[in-house]
Amino acid sequence: MQWIVNAAKLVVGIVLVLMVIVLFNTWRLPVLPDADDAKAGIKAPPIADLDIAAKRLSAAIQIPTISYGFANPPGGNRFPELHKLIEASFPLVHKNLKRETVADWSLLYTWDGSDKSLEPVLLTAHQDVVPIEPGTEQKWTHPPFSGAIADGFIWGRGTMDNKQQVMATLEGVERLLAEGYKPKRTIILAFGHDEEIGGALGAYAIVNLLTTRKVHAQFSLDEGQAILDGVVPGASRPIAQIGLSEKGFMSLQLKAVAPGGHSSMPPPHTAVGKLGHAIAQLEANQMPASLNGPGGDALRGMAPALPFVNRMVMANTWLFGPLLIKQLSGAPSTNAMIRTTTAPTIINGGIKENVLPSEATATVNFRMAPGDSIATVKAHVERVIADPDVSITEGGSHPPTDATTPADMNNPGFKLISQAIHSIEPGALVTPGLVMAGTDSKHYTHVSGATFHFCPMRFNAEDLKRPHATDERISIANYGEIISFYVTLIRTSSM
Repeated sequence: MQWIVNAAKLVVGIVLVLMVIVLFNTWRLPVLPDADDAKAGIKAPPIADLDIAAKRLSAAIQIPTISYGFANPPGGNRFPELHKLIEASFPLVHKNLKRETVADWSLLYTWDGSDKSLEPVLLTAHQDVVPIEPGTEQKWTHPPFSGAIADGFIWGRGTMDNKQQVMATLEGVERLLAEGYKPKRTIILAFGHDEEIGGALGAYAIVNLLTTRKVHAQFSLDEGQAILDGVVPGASRPIAQIGLSEKGFMSLQLKAVAPGGHSSMPPPHTAVGKLGHAIAQLEANQMPASLNGPGGDALRGMAPALPFVNRMVMANTWLFGPLLIKQLSGAPSTNAMIRTTTAPTIINGGIKENVLPSEATATVNFRMAPGDSIATVKAHVERVIADPDVSITEGGSHPPTDATTPADMNNPGFKLISQAIHSIEPGALVTPGLVMAGTDSKHYTHVSGATFHFCPMRFNAEDLKRPHATDERISIANYGEIISFYVTLIRTSSM
């Protein structure tokens, strides 16, 4: 019986050692150095004429600069109207900054700094918006292009994506100019006009122009992440994620072929059946998940704001990793943080209920996480489907792009953005993040030392449903915070 006692002691000893390791790792869980930022005394300036600024944003929302798609490019006749509004709204900007129109409708502003040896800062956003889904117009509390100011909000398409960022950046510069401020470091503002269909005309042309001028920014800042309040379960404080990378984009076309004929004499597997099986296989065999990269960094960064058990799990992924991945995979929002996602979006096949189609097609969209690539996703799809009767080709309206290279958090831009966040929300926990959708930054990465994604919009769980959907809106108070954020960021980045 002694061997049983010895075995039991060994098991207890192992458990105790594991407990010590787990608790030690939890205690020493790295925390991003945001506490010093919050104590640095940087306080955002108040916006005295916020009501007037809100009306300017409202006026911009009323101009529907819509990007419909490649087959129906942006309606350029509305961009001059927006440009005239911008020029009238910000006279000091247009008196003191060099303004250029690029690729017909994109805007590029240069605010020369006093020290030409310093790399500039590149602040970006986009002027275009997505259309309203037909049939949903009556579901809006206020008409989608009314720019209505009601109940403490500005309502309409573009208030969250992305005219609020264009206008707030210009508001910030206008206020600094009114104070007589002169930056030491050159500030460049770039506002593309076709981001919603990939930026292949606007941001791409801006980058080409900057490249010919040998302009290379210290860092750039685009849309993509926000301040999350009440979104992360159990979080004890708001979480401000600064995106380090955005996921890649690729659509593959699947085409299944089979003999046609009468539905009364079907083969064992019709074209539709083969296609359905291929899609089912892709959904059942997702790309591998990983806690490495910006997605995993974001999860670990949130840990200090989470309950003890969550922190313990995050600090010991060597032990709890498989359990954590299983749990994260169960929710669409967290699943997208840890893997390349697979989304069948379009399917076509057949012309009549009693006719066997000779072919059936489907579009499957992939959002590629850093670490995966166009090539690895294609190889995965071919391996999973493994059916000679199902062909796989690139397709879709957007050309495929890999995920952007993650920005280095040691770049000065991360700390400067963090400080600007704490100037408006001292209690926020700043973390890195991964942008699930695409932005113009896939172009701007070529002319900046690090590309970050953030706009200090405040999102609760309900607000996450609004961009690109019904009842897009922004509170007037939050819009004031965004303006203050840019004032602080420009000041501190030019010191």
